Amino acid sequence: MRPPAELVDEFRSRGLKITPQRQLLFRLLADDVTHPTADGLYARAVDEMPGISLRTVYTTLTDLVEMGELAQLNLDGGPARFDPNTDDHHHLRCSSCSDVSDVYVDGTRSLRIRGLHGFQPSSTSIVFHGLCATCAAAERCN
Repeated sequence: MRPPAELVDEFRSRGLKITPQRQLLFRLLADDVTHPTADGLYARAVDEMPGISLRTVYTTLTDLVEMGELAQLNLDGGPARFDPNTDDHHHLRCSSCSDVSDVYVDGTRSLRIRGLHGFQPSSTSIVFHGLCATCAAAERCN
């Protein structure tokens, strides 16, 4: 995702309103590695700007996804998560605490896959499921 100042310019160039609420959301999302849900982002935004609406959060996230500034992740039927890292990468998902983090996998463009039967993949998304370091350590202590 581009820096907040560049997002302001991009929104203006598309005729989208720039509000203090949107500027706050741009700032909160910048370099956010937590892959927040809309509700999680809303909770953080409300702490700084009590009058912000959940609708503004959803609208801004939708606009950013449509612009290619955020990736929307739908993992395991849970709420959508939003990823400002638009580099080619994949994800780790903790099956205990549900945290999601980025992981880089070398060679995904040259994977040998059986069973495509003429299907032509345009992208690859890999999600590794397991326990994060914190949950694995807590499990060892029990």
